[in-house]
Amino acid sequence: MEIHELADRIALKELVDTISILGDTKDFERQVQLFSENAISETIVEGKTILKLEGRKEMAQAFAEFLHDMETVYHCNGQQVVEIDGNKATGKWYCWITLIGNDKGRKMKTTIGATYEDDYIRVNDRWLVSRRVGDFKWQDKTEIKS
Repeated sequence: MEIHELADRIALKELVDTISILGDTKDFERQVQLFSENAISETIVEGKTILKLEGRKEMAQAFAEFLHDMETVYHCNGQQVVEIDGNKATGKWYCWITLIGNDKGRKMKTTIGATYEDDYIRVNDRWLVSRRVGDFKWQDKTEIKS
């Protein structure tokens, strides 16, 4: 493996992790800048597409609406594999997501196991996500008792 390929792999891992961190802090305007201008984000639950977004503006609005009532958002990114072909790449990675918020007056914790399949593109020497498909494989919701 050559040095430039190692640098690309590190950059792609950092891209994925930075997107998660910005989501956790609800900094959606900065988060969507890590997607290409007309990127597509698709969410799958139980084998069905429940949400398909196109472009930074649409993504920022939808992410903000979805996480509005969550007081805690926490992504823990796991293994990632990527294939790089010049200025394009593909990748798959695993994520454990924890959401804590109020649901009808009860404090609830939702834990989600997800995989993401990304297409990446290098623009002006910077990697961006051009397409993301998040497949929420399982979900567990429990009440947090004080």
